[in-house]
Amino acid sequence: MQKTSASLAALVILTLAGLIFAQQGFQRTPDFLPVSVWYSGGIARAPMLSTITPESREQWRRDLAQIKSLGFNTVRTWVEWAHCEPRPGEYHFENLDLLCELAREQGLRVICQMYIDSAPDWVAKRFPDGLFEAQSGDKVTPQSAPGCCTDHAGVQEAVLTFFTETAKRAMKHPNFHGWDLWSEPHIINWAYINYVPNATFCYCPHTMQVFQEWLQKKYTTLEALNQAWYRNFTAWSEVSAPRFGTILSYTDFIDWKNFIYEKLAHDLRLRYEAIRVADPIHVITSHAAVPSLFYSPYVGAGATDDFLMAEQIDYYGTSLYPKHNHPSTHWERWRFQAAVDFSRSANKRNGGFYVGELQAGKGTYGLNIGNPITPADHRIWMWSAIAKGAKAINIYAYYPMSSGYESGGYGLINLDGSITERAAAAGKTASIITDNMKLLLESKPSPVQIAIVYNPLAQMVGGEQRTVTTDLHQQSLLGWYRFFTERNIPVDFIHRRDLENGDLAEYKLIIIPYPLMFTEKAAEGLKNYVAAGGFAVSEARMAWNDERGFAAPAIPGMGLDQVFGVRESSVKMGESPAMGVCNLTHPLMQGFTTADTLHGANFAESVVPLSGGAAKVLARFADATAALAAGKYGKGETLFIGSFLGMANHIRADRANERLLWNIVRWSSIERPFTSSHDGAKEAPVEIRLRRTAAGSILFLINHSEADQQMTVDLRVAKSGRYRLRDLVHDQQLDLTARGRELQIGHELKARDVQVWVIE
Repeated sequence: MQKTSASLAALVILTLAGLIFAQQGFQRTPDFLPVSVWYSGGIARAPMLSTITPESREQWRRDLAQIKSLGFNTVRTWVEWAHCEPRPGEYHFENLDLLCELAREQGLRVICQMYIDSAPDWVAKRFPDGLFEAQSGDKVTPQSAPGCCTDHAGVQEAVLTFFTETAKRAMKHPNFHGWDLWSEPHIINWAYINYVPNATFCYCPHTMQVFQEWLQKKYTTLEALNQAWYRNFTAWSEVSAPRFGTILSYTDFIDWKNFIYEKLAHDLRLRYEAIRVADPIHVITSHAAVPSLFYSPYVGAGATDDFLMAEQIDYYGTSLYPKHNHPSTHWERWRFQAAVDFSRSANKRNGGFYVGELQAGKGTYGLNIGNPITPADHRIWMWSAIAKGAKAINIYAYYPMSSGYESGGYGLINLDGSITERAAAAGKTASIITDNMKLLLESKPSPVQIAIVYNPLAQMVGGEQRTVTTDLHQQSLLGWYRFFTERNIPVDFIHRRDLENGDLAEYKLIIIPYPLMFTEKAAEGLKNYVAAGGFAVSEARMAWNDERGFAAPAIPGMGLDQVFGVRESSVKMGESPAMGVCNLTHPLMQGFTTADTLHGANFAESVVPLSGGAAKVLARFADATAALAAGKYGKGETLFIGSFLGMANHIRADRANERLLWNIVRWSSIERPFTSSHDGAKEAPVEIRLRRTAAGSILFLINHSEADQQMTVDLRVAKSGRYRLRDLVHDQQLDLTARGRELQIGHELKARDVQVWVIE
């Protein structure tokens, strides 16, 4: 994305500096795994900072000594712009200095969270034309939050200068470990503009200029833009982001939402480069409020795409609040697993992800109070994240919130400084992780052979006129994910762009849920993948719309009818369309009878096999039209489902649907590194993860249920013979003998307990 001319030169300098430092400084392979608590000295809640008094040194020293004695190896502090630069160029980093000095005494490393969303008052006074602007034209005068728009050249320069100056100060401390540059990125943070209905940001002149430059780069000519948007602009300066929808085209809406995704990623990169001007060596991270799997582009504050964000820094991550602030919204275990797996997947090229915030204590929000956090909660959450490759866990926060609408919540200890049972338990887990960090950091995930495509374009069908409030795209992805994770079959989420650009040969099976909007490049990538021998499953109305929101003349669109061997003949809406099995000879129908019925959701899309093609109809709707068809294309095979099977399985598990999903695993020859007696046991779920080490494996057994579980795991090993197993959590050992290439591990797992077996 191009920037305004006032900031372009600075961006070039920052970029060059960042490239030089990237070559000379930060090393991708970490040698330290931070397990921290959020603490900035005193009881001030983030992003506020305590006033330093004569008593502060001893008080902070006691707190830090307690943090160390509990078992944590790092403290996560913060720097806040309004406090640290109250007047232009006048910096106050005394809190950071004192915290780093006292943490060093205790042998603690320090991570610094940057906050610029609460801006000093002088920013709005100096740059009155830099205020955020909603689609209504209302400008937001900050009350500290949400600050000013960084697309204003002056505001941007002030922000980036603050980042660089903070880095200069942090570099003076030998125990400084790294950065988080943006807590829960949005266009606008921590402000609720409820006087504007459905407030969306930012429509200020500076963001519009950046948007115009983004469009100019995409379309090259104004004529091309006019054709795409069906408009009659006579100058680029006339172009503005859409503020409402029309019956005509919604290509403008798609462009605007894609711009927001890319703008947030670009803004994060600018911060990264501003830090690298002064700090060439320390790790740089950021973290989402929740993974973008749970977001939609309709978020008025500005939604992020985790895959784009992860490309801008060393590690991206997420906040995790499974018991946030109301019992009705507490997460099921699969939702926690999906959040962590999605963050892991988005960071696959980075080799790991950060848990930026892990809930420490009960959640509060006004009069809402979540259920208590137990020691078992932390044990399960921390080890589940480590099992999936987390490179840091940061618990939010040490003290409960001392002010604001969250006051009294989210603390690991009590506000009077007394230790809680959960603090002692979390510290014990932190200590075990620290003692074994080299082993954990050097371990690698067991290879994944199944990919689920995340495609945020599919959420945009209809533009402003979408007719559902629930996110059907999200439900579809989660339905597929839940089936596999409940059976301890590892899956990756991949981005649509991976189909456009990547080598996907590592995957045997690619699933495209809710594929209503697609790109020509992604379609070409999918064709190539299947032709080379891959297996692909698509749900209904594949590539119905292109990336402009224009309908395809035939569905599946973009030539994918040739890949799946079918073409749409009609489509109906139905809550749970039934699909009766009609073919018992295909491997996908193993174990079925003609009395069995599959169930979809939302759409019943009837298809007809292409003349002379290889597609075989496997199931039919009630009107006898084809609902499921299996095909062949090149060296690969395909399955087309004329409804949303994932969504249906997310809403209500169906025995026939699950049999088909099992058959998909066998049909695509998925190799499982282990099986267990608990695979698919929804009432007593035991999560199992496997990581490989130079000498063997690490097997994570995580009992999410409230009851003790007897279980066995059959693990594939390199050769027969004697194996020693050592449990990191309970300090117990086993000696077992593998028969052939299978090592059977039978054990009791206590309720809400974890075992981490090192197998050599």
